[in-house]
Amino acid sequence: MSSSSNSILPGPPSRSNLSAADLSTSGLLAFASGPCVSLVDSQSLQLISTVSLPSPLSSASPTVTSLRWAPLPLRRQRGDPFSSHLLIAVGDNLGRIALVDFRVPSVRLWLEQDSDGGVQDLCWVLALPESYIIAAISGSSSLTLYTDSGHVFWKHDSSPEFISCIRCDPFDSTHFCLLGLKGFLLSVKLVGITENDVTSKEFHIQTDSTDLQKLEREALVSSSSSSHSSTAVFPFYSAKFSFSPHWKHIIFLTFPRELVVFDLQYDATLYVVALPREYAKFVDVLPDPNQEFLYCLHFDCRLSIWRRQEGEQVHVLCGIEELIPAIGISAPLPSLLSLLISQLDSTLQNIRKIHSDPVLDASMVDDSFYFSGDDDAFLGFKTHFISISDDGKIWSWILSVKRDKDSSNLQSNDKPLKSSTDTSFEISLVGQLQLLSSTVTILAVPTPSMTATLARGGNSPAVVVPLVALGTEAGTIDVVDVSANAVAASFSAHTSRIRGLNWLGNSRLVSFSCSRVSTRTGGFINRLAITCLRSGVSKGFRVLQKPERAPIRALKVSSSGRYLLILFRGDPVEVWAMTKSPVMIRSLTLPFTVLEWTLPTIPNSAEKSLSKQPSISSNQETIVSGTPKASDFKVVGTADGQLQDDTSESFAFALVNGALGVFEVYGRRIRDFRPKWPEASFNTFDGLITAMAYRVPHVVTGDKLGNIRWWDVTSGNSSSFNTCKEGIKKIKFSPIYHDSISRGRIFVLFFDNTFSFYDIDSPDPLAISLIRPQIPGSLILELDWLALGTSRFDSLVLCVVGTDGSFRLVEVRVNEKMITQKSHTKPPKEKYRPVPLCTPMLLPVSHALAFRMILQLGVNPSWFNTSSQCIGKRSHSIPERTSSSKDLRSSMIDFPPIGDPAVIEILLKVLEPYRLEGCLLDDEKAKLYSRLVNKGYTARFAFTAAIFGETSEAFFWLKLPCAMNYEANKIKSKISTKHFEEATMLNKITSKGPSVSGFEKIGSLGEGQLKLMAFEQNELWLYASERIPWHENLGGEEAIQNRVHELVSVGNLEGAVSLLLSTSPDSSYFYPNALRAVALSTSVSKSLVELAVKVVAANMVRPDRSLSGTHLLCSVGRYQEACSQVRFCFNVNRFYIPSLSICFPQCSYKMLVVGRILLHWQLRI
Repeated sequence: MSSSSNSILPGPPSRSNLSAADLSTSGLLAFASGPCVSLVDSQSLQLISTVSLPSPLSSASPTVTSLRWAPLPLRRQRGDPFSSHLLIAVGDNLGRIALVDFRVPSVRLWLEQDSDGGVQDLCWVLALPESYIIAAISGSSSLTLYTDSGHVFWKHDSSPEFISCIRCDPFDSTHFCLLGLKGFLLSVKLVGITENDVTSKEFHIQTDSTDLQKLEREALVSSSSSSHSSTAVFPFYSAKFSFSPHWKHIIFLTFPRELVVFDLQYDATLYVVALPREYAKFVDVLPDPNQEFLYCLHFDCRLSIWRRQEGEQVHVLCGIEELIPAIGISAPLPSLLSLLISQLDSTLQNIRKIHSDPVLDASMVDDSFYFSGDDDAFLGFKTHFISISDDGKIWSWILSVKRDKDSSNLQSNDKPLKSSTDTSFEISLVGQLQLLSSTVTILAVPTPSMTATLARGGNSPAVVVPLVALGTEAGTIDVVDVSANAVAASFSAHTSRIRGLNWLGNSRLVSFSCSRVSTRTGGFINRLAITCLRSGVSKGFRVLQKPERAPIRALKVSSSGRYLLILFRGDPVEVWAMTKSPVMIRSLTLPFTVLEWTLPTIPNSAEKSLSKQPSISSNQETIVSGTPKASDFKVVGTADGQLQDDTSESFAFALVNGALGVFEVYGRRIRDFRPKWPEASFNTFDGLITAMAYRVPHVVTGDKLGNIRWWDVTSGNSSSFNTCKEGIKKIKFSPIYHDSISRGRIFVLFFDNTFSFYDIDSPDPLAISLIRPQIPGSLILELDWLALGTSRFDSLVLCVVGTDGSFRLVEVRVNEKMITQKSHTKPPKEKYRPVPLCTPMLLPVSHALAFRMILQLGVNPSWFNTSSQCIGKRSHSIPERTSSSKDLRSSMIDFPPIGDPAVIEILLKVLEPYRLEGCLLDDEKAKLYSRLVNKGYTARFAFTAAIFGETSEAFFWLKLPCAMNYEANKIKSKISTKHFEEATMLNKITSKGPSVSGFEKIGSLGEGQLKLMAFEQNELWLYASERIPWHENLGGEEAIQNRVHELVSVGNLEGAVSLLLSTSPDSSYFYPNALRAVALSTSVSKSLVELAVKVVAANMVRPDRSLSGTHLLCSVGRYQEACSQVRFCFNVNRFYIPSLSICFPQCSYKMLVVGRILLHWQLRI
């Protein structure tokens, strides 16, 4: 028995998952739902795989609370758990951290569990070159660092602070920060994997924590709460932060009603804005990778857009967008749990911008994401969002910025704080993935006879539809297409939990829910509905005006879908004919415990019944007639041993006293089936019958003591055995085919949510039974067979609903060794996908490396034209298609200058199956590649690095031509115009920097992260002229030192000297700053040196040390100023005056100057 990871449909995520989701740089979305981690392609929004964390022994099912993609590129090494490029660190509420590899997919490594508290958040940090460690927040205030082998090497306790989240610095992979709910910020730096290699620094950000203090008093937080995460203790109080992708040391923080911009280098708050009362609280903050925008998620599922003002770190609100459409959403509205930005799409847009062709772009219709017709570099970008809601939906959004010619055109649903008058925003929903909408409570699987034309008991059934209906806690019915492992449709049939669900044929569903009116009156409202899959309409029937005395216990539908049994708790059973307008046939007033309709009968061509098998059970029993007579119901009887008619259907039942019976429904008449009774009685049961399965001629029952009994209604034979477990919840026959060897395979579901397989057609069922098979990650809530096979050689498929709310298909392979028959199994069928899954990172490593090399060398765009994709809509497509019979090397734009050309043909042959299926590049990326393929190796290398998730490498290739041109021009200019270059650089150094117009600033900001790789002097000035003014109003000695370093780093020495000279003489930094000011001034001009010395000497006019400045004045020839200082000094030794005269040069006024000084001192004293 095996359960494939691509056959698991996870339940919906919830707040208990703590918004655990991450989007990799290659476009793969990983999110948590219960104990499961699912992988989704963010471009096509298709579910790829799901891995469920196994439950520990003697513990409840875990809940994934955090996950993070490993920043590992595609590697060739094997065996090392950290070498996988599809590795995710996953933490749960039990304090465990696992490394999940989606190449397998399974858990590759469990990290050492150091704390009982749940994992709040985690991140990957670079400790050594090409060696990452994991930093995790455990409990409410504990930070733990793990080595690559899973051992703890450093811990930090921040009590009594409540730690909220952890983030890694995008500019320094060895640096990360933690944020607390009250504004506590911890900065950690790594240089190794030992305890001495970790340095930390604490910051405290002033924020309003009044609401948090009230929550603490209300919750009465005790010391035991330290084992719970801060989000679990305060689920509606959020504090998140993000590093700026554009400016070093800048972080953006959101508290419930505050947005803060903080500078780690200066330990200062640059900007704070309070949120008005009419706006919902902040949940998260996300900076745009390409533009100077901040996106803040609010609790009311809205997105606020903030834009930075030029020249300062002040952000103004310029737009509000809805992330949950009001149309087509049931009430109450779902909550938005996570919001992510696609780094892959931002990188591809940068590539498109740098290598764009104005002629081709102007002639192309703007129908794609990566191409925009806007000429403004700042407005040409679009932002791709992925959001996850708690109703099981994954939303894909595109936010575009547009120029507003008239400020009145700005559309806003609410009054903003400050609105931008020149831009507007438009957000569009471009895709949606529907998973299970709520926790699954029950499932319904169609049987073969339901699709038969005349319901002939299954002897000539039609092909079963590959659909499974799931009832949920929220009252919705999710119809799952098992061939695609996706939700095909979702219907809102009820407003409360669905307690019963059955198929009526292959296009209708019947379901019920019940609710108590009040505890005082004790009445129940039972709601039954029929849902049509074709029209999507749910229509109620058996509508009563008053509450009923008893609730509905279960629904039982016949195999053909024509009859329905409604079981009440303690009340009669109603029999309904499910016509176009359902009609009740009869009410049966008997104390039923279980009822089951017969399944399709065994084909007569290969009949092999239990009656032909001798029973060797030691506790073999027979039955006497304990069943009510048919005359009690005034129905027509039938002859003993007569099988059911073609147009009649029968159901078996058990009474409270243990008696069994079979009734037959013929039209609107109900009659006794009159089976052949065994010789002994079933009334000797010690346990109440709780489960039953019926397939003519066999009835199998199970009781609360774990006994299983079966009975042949035609021959009267019976037997039993004990399962050694208590409480049987459900029994189901396995599907049979015309060539099936065994007819008695059943599965038994127990009340402890475990199950077993038995073959009651064998001499000893316990000897060859599969006792309690394991399905990793979950216990079993509901399960049923799915009859999709056509032969006994096909694997049996079991539909399973776990206690974690997930749905999965389990493949059961039957071993026929006991019957000396060799079993052959067909290869499993591949999952059907509506569009090809174009994600190169999912290819095998060797094939992915081959595809990477082909893209780098350059392949003709026509190579991507396949029948599985829309060729006519592609701008690069040509009428001819690449044929596999031709020389594959002709698909390349050119042969490599070195190496064997035969290698290229081998690589193309390996990729040919993927190419024919269209699984390499989607239309948008193929269209972009067609524009870049003839623009050089750097363009192709940048594109290849981007789609494989290596953003830094892509930026390197984008900037490499500029760097090479810069170096070439620099060498050329040094040879030809050396003196002119020196004069130009001197003018730039002595000035305050070039003036930057608003258009040039906007163009620079439009490049996003690429501007951080600037090396031209004017580009450096553009970057510095924006950052330096932020800190002019900051006080403190540390801030001055940091500002000096910034000014020196960009060449503004004059500004650095001016800032150093402003140091107060009473400061401890006065003498170091004075020395540095004089030293830096020598690099500018002689006049600046004299000015610096004069200012330093003037600041040293103090009674005890004023003479120390005379030496500085004399060194630059400022003798008159030196004499002025000496005249006003009192505490000078008289023996110092003759030595002071030595400092003055030999001149005719030497003795005159000394005499004036002595006379001045005499008069003063």
